[in-house]
Amino acid sequence: MTVHTEQPDTFVFDETYGAEAAKIIARYPEGKQASAVMPLLDLAQRQFGGWLPTAAMNHVADVLEMPAIRVYEVASFYSMYNLEPVGEIFVQVCTTTPCALRGCAAILDACRDELGINVGETTSDNKFTLREAECLGACVNAPMMQIGDDYYEDLDVESTKGVLKALRNGETPEPGPQSGRKGSEPAGGLTTLNDGAAGAGG
Repeated sequence: MTVHTEQPDTFVFDETYGAEAAKIIARYPEGKQASAVMPLLDLAQRQFGGWLPTAAMNHVADVLEMPAIRVYEVASFYSMYNLEPVGEIFVQVCTTTPCALRGCAAILDACRDELGINVGETTSDNKFTLREAECLGACVNAPMMQIGDDYYEDLDVESTKGVLKALRNGETPEPGPQSGRKGSEPAGGLTTLNDGAAGAGG
């Protein structure tokens, strides 16, 4: 992925992203294409390497035939849009209450230690950016972090550093719980319906 760090003069969807944008717009009734602003901003951000320059927001406004200010309002309100450059690997550590109760402070410290940067900073090689995030909806698997589109859950200091080291080495660590449990099953194992017998409806 190319990481862009400067505002471009112009931006247009390439053939691949343009085709996807057209498919999304077609889902909405005539005259309601502005409803596609959020997915189109996501496409523009992906094409540009993880953030939205002004030219990309203006292009989305043109495609959807809506005032540019309305696009800026959406992009600046939602935290999933980045209005400044981020690294190739975007690390977001959830620090909302459930994760805080489960030790997210130690996870954040592990990220700082492993990456050598603080929250809001990017490594000198533009490889990693570290940020805090509001609730990412995986509370039962707290503490957790989102990296790109993947969730890494049930973290401790060792597993957090392991994920980051793997990414630095070009590997793709398995997303999901890092504790060995499956999905959001009870951390201590099943306590009921664990004898393998089918119920009345089985």
